[in-house]
Amino acid sequence: MGDTVRLCGRDELSSGEARRFDIGAHRIALVRIEDDFHAIGDICSHEDYSLSEGEVLVDACEIECWKHGSMFDLVTGDPRSLPATKPVPVYSVRVDGDDVLVELP
Repeated sequence: MGDTVRLCGRDELSSGEARRFDIGAHRIALVRIEDDFHAIGDICSHEDYSLSEGEVLVDACEIECWKHGSMFDLVTGDPRSLPATKPVPVYSVRVDGDDVLVELP
């Protein structure tokens, strides 16, 4: 079990929005879809581009890498389209009151 870290307040992120957080060696993209929050590695597994700068597909629960168009599942981190073929890490997220917390490995 790792450390639990507060990323932001619940209302600091709108549905369909992604934001990057740098916590030590971890670069995390936090995404809100309705009342659910998802945290994945922010670095595209195809090339070193920030996933949090890409479009969030709310209905599909995916995020698109803005540079080459790879889609990533926000629940599993698995790539859904090329050119990415490797998953990105996923982090456990919970909301405690108004705080959005992520568990680091």
